[in-house]
Amino acid sequence: MDVQRIVIIPGNGCTSTSSLFNANWYGWLHSELNKIDNVECILKLMPDPVVARESIWLPYMHDELLCDENTIILGHSSGAEAAMRYAEKYQVKGIIVVSPCVTDLGMANEAASGYYNHPWLWDQMKSNTKFITVIGSSDDPFIPWAEMQQVIDNLQPECHRFDDKGHFQYSQVPEILEAVKTRLS
Repeated sequence: MDVQRIVIIPGNGCTSTSSLFNANWYGWLHSELNKIDNVECILKLMPDPVVARESIWLPYMHDELLCDENTIILGHSSGAEAAMRYAEKYQVKGIIVVSPCVTDLGMANEAASGYYNHPWLWDQMKSNTKFITVIGSSDDPFIPWAEMQQVIDNLQPECHRFDDKGHFQYSQVPEILEAVKTRLS
């Protein structure tokens, strides 16, 4: 059986390896997934961690993290937008996006990332993936549900909607682990 690769793309703001592995559920999920036979989970500090520029993150995902047609990309927040933009350009096994959005929400730092200043290529995302999963919560304090609903409406993904998870800023989120497990080969 082939090894299944999962790459976690965090939200912006993790500026050191220790902050990355202690932020939200990233380190916990990385550890849990790497306990599964034939699974390799990658979690690395992203370059340009505060602004999370598309022009820097997508080449890093391609050239350094080696995201390819055998990779599941799991992106959270800014990492969700990176996963979607990546799937517009490259074939991947699938993307799982947690708390995605489609606009900069009027925030200068988000606008500077470059994810929102050109049209979303929904059809390319669908044709470059075997599956898409969206995980979101209606009580997210940063991303209105209407933003996530636009992603759902355009991609028709598997959807995991919650009403009590906020921005998924917990040290463990078993629901994310279960959603990933259902997508393993």
